Formats: sequence, C-alpha cells, structure tokens
Amino acid sequence: WNLAISVRGVSMALRIDPEKNEVHALKAMTDWHNKRVIEIGCGNGRLSRRLAHLGGQVEALDPDRKLIATAKRDLPTGLSDRIRFRVGSALDLKYPKQTFDIAVFSWVL
Repeated sequence: WNLAISVRGVSMALRIDPEKNEVHALKAMTDWHNKRVIEIGCGNGRLSRRLAHLGGQVEALDPDRKLIATAKRDLPTGLSDRIRFRVGSALDLKYPKQTFDIAVFSWVL
C-alpha cells in the first residue's frame, strides 16, 4: 500500500509492506477461503481488504467513526460483498456464539 502522510507539515510517501510479507504470513496461518472472520480494531480497513482478498468473509469493527467512514469510502466495489465495516468495540460484541471461525486483532493493544 502506498500512503501519503504529513509529519510536521512535511508530506512524504509511505509504502507499507511492498514485499507482501504480511500476506505471506497470513496465507501460512490458515486457509481463509470462506472463513467467517471478525477483525477487531480494523482502522481504515487495510488488513480487512487483505483478509477478503484471501477469501475471508470479514466483519470489521473499530470504535473510531472516522476510520470506519474512511474504510467504507475506500472499499473497492469488488470486495463489497466480502467485508462489512461497523463502528464497534471488543468490549461490546453482540454476536451469537460460534458466529466466526477466526478472530483477528492487529495493532489493537
């Protein structure tokens, strides 16, 4: 992913994981195809999109409304049936038991 960020008024480009090490690690963990995944702390949806590309059905939560709005805005049309972004918190999950096959927490603590 390529991002433009501003630090103290200076803009710079930021490339995140150009070697796709994160994707390789995720692939090695499990078969994501058709797995029901809950991602807690999804932020702007960067990892959510990767999980969906690997085949997961992703329920992505974050307590920050602005980040969820960004995630929804940046969601490619081709993934709109694989990811659902919601404002929410791990402290208040309202899902029946065994709704998900996999839970993902990344950069949450």
